[in-house]
Amino acid sequence: MPRPSRRSLLITAAAAGVALAGGAGLVETGVVPGRTRLHGVIGLTGEDGIVPDAASGPVESGSFESVARRATVGWTVIYPHGQTADARLPVVLVLHGRGGDHKSAINDLGADRFLSAAVQAGTPPFVLAAVDGGQDNYWHRRASGDDPQRMLTAELLPLLAKRGLRTERYGVLGWSMGGYGALLLAADVGAPQVAAAGAMSPALWHQASQTAAGAYDGPADFQAHQVFGRAAALKDVALRIDCGRDDPFAPATRDLREEVRADGGLQAGAHTGGYWRRMLPDQLQFLGRKLAT
Repeated sequence: MPRPSRRSLLITAAAAGVALAGGAGLVETGVVPGRTRLHGVIGLTGEDGIVPDAASGPVESGSFESVARRATVGWTVIYPHGQTADARLPVVLVLHGRGGDHKSAINDLGADRFLSAAVQAGTPPFVLAAVDGGQDNYWHRRASGDDPQRMLTAELLPLLAKRGLRTERYGVLGWSMGGYGALLLAADVGAPQVAAAGAMSPALWHQASQTAAGAYDGPADFQAHQVFGRAAALKDVALRIDCGRDDPFAPATRDLREEVRADGGLQAGAHTGGYWRRMLPDQLQFLGRKLAT
């Protein structure tokens, strides 16, 4: 008799756990926790994205003293393969997730090689500009005076312009905390400066009581930095919003997508780097084409 595979054992164990909890229907509806884990075991959260075998272009890094953030801020500019570090290209600002920094786009997602692959496939060339926004300040001004959004618009963009990059209209891309930050920046600045915004698994909540600890300074801060109810501010910004169906932010993301006109959608996936890597090619193609329009 053939020995059962590890996968079949995991599936059997997961099914047994569900049965003991009251059936798969309870897990699917969220009455019993474990839906995401079960879906991951049986393959319903989709395949992890694979970093392409594409050569990286030039990567330039540095730091500056940010008045807006009251801190030394690191930055990284990623060029597609075949471009030089003095190329006059449009910019997509990259906003990292909670706990990340300006190196996360490359270290966690392989964005340097995804960018090269996108351009090689025909997407008009642009650069990705990542910066330290703070570990958990959610890309908005805090009571401490730390203001990462002002750092982006008043400090990083002028720095990029001095490097010869085109910043008169730009895109923004983020995931998780950074996905929320990208949408907030798009709503606060608006078109034509923000031409396009891409968000993967944006950290969205309807009520202050639902938010992660430390994400806001209180209910008033939460209300002051909402993206819900701001469809008018976003109507002229090209939007792509993606979220995995097994992501805890999926319900709020679905609600926001119903308010605004956005490409993308809810796909098989969870709140993981594997999902963000899977969605990155479509996000980069979308942003590159909108910037070139």
